[in-house]
Amino acid sequence: MKSKLLNIPVMTLLVCCACGNSTQTGHSAPPVRNIDYDEISHLQVINPEIPERMQFAGQTIDFDRVDRWERLDRELTSLVYSHGNTLLMLKRANKYFPEMAPILKANGVSTDLLYLACVESTLDPLAYSPAKAAGFWQFIPSTAKEYGLEVNDYVDERYHLEKATAAACRYLKSAHRRYGNWESVASSYNRGIAGINRDLESQGESSTFDIYLNRETSRYMFRILATKLIMENPEHYGFLLDESQLYQPVKTRTIEVNYPIDDLPAWAKEHGSNYQWLRELNPWIRAKSLPNRTGKVYKIKLPADKNAISRSRQEKHYFNPAN
Repeated sequence: MKSKLLNIPVMTLLVCCACGNSTQTGHSAPPVRNIDYDEISHLQVINPEIPERMQFAGQTIDFDRVDRWERLDRELTSLVYSHGNTLLMLKRANKYFPEMAPILKANGVSTDLLYLACVESTLDPLAYSPAKAAGFWQFIPSTAKEYGLEVNDYVDERYHLEKATAAACRYLKSAHRRYGNWESVASSYNRGIAGINRDLESQGESSTFDIYLNRETSRYMFRILATKLIMENPEHYGFLLDESQLYQPVKTRTIEVNYPIDDLPAWAKEHGSNYQWLRELNPWIRAKSLPNRTGKVYKIKLPADKNAISRSRQEKHYFNPAN
């Protein structure tokens, strides 16, 4: 079957280098070419298109205000020309959005909030920050525990895709009940509820679009909006990717355990797999043992069969949460 090109970002920049004449090796340097710049067709660097307004989670956000327009332009330009991370994010979306989007929908949260996770982690399942935030949603340990995630030397559910996404939904819904708008919710996710509360109160406003914020937080919501624009229409922003280049979900089987496992590599072998795939599919497992002293039920995923890890299997197309 002929492969299809998907709507996904890739603007390639060409860099021309001129070599100097001198060397320290004893070999003669390559001759310097006299360049006639009038004959060169330079690669165009095109500024990404900025919309007049856009929808985000049911809100209409207008960019007529000069500060909003410039902030969106900055973030969109940055993402469009940061090819590596943006391209990886688009490939990973095909693998992880199909698991994440239904959780948001089941919790009554707009799938537009998937783009917050993209900004937090570029959809890297093992993302870890200097502030000790981890996983897709970048929870720090104290916040993770507050929202019901287990974090210790053996289990870290910040890396558990389903549980961490559900915990993020609880945070997002709680913050939206407090603020009533998504820009303030996003700002609080970046800066913290206490900090945003102080800023809103001291400046007498109800939206973080209308207050002075530190540089990082002031950019945060606009980076989410820029990510939404690219992810929902990648081709428009110059990213072209073949379906075969997308990262694919692995079909899995789930084994429930409510007992300690002293040797996870041996346990994985007993169940027809190995420790590599156990850790690949269960990044929340952080050691070679699982001392489950409380009888908690853990769901461990393993490949469904040998074909589940083969690229020749049926491929799923790019998942767009707007559909």
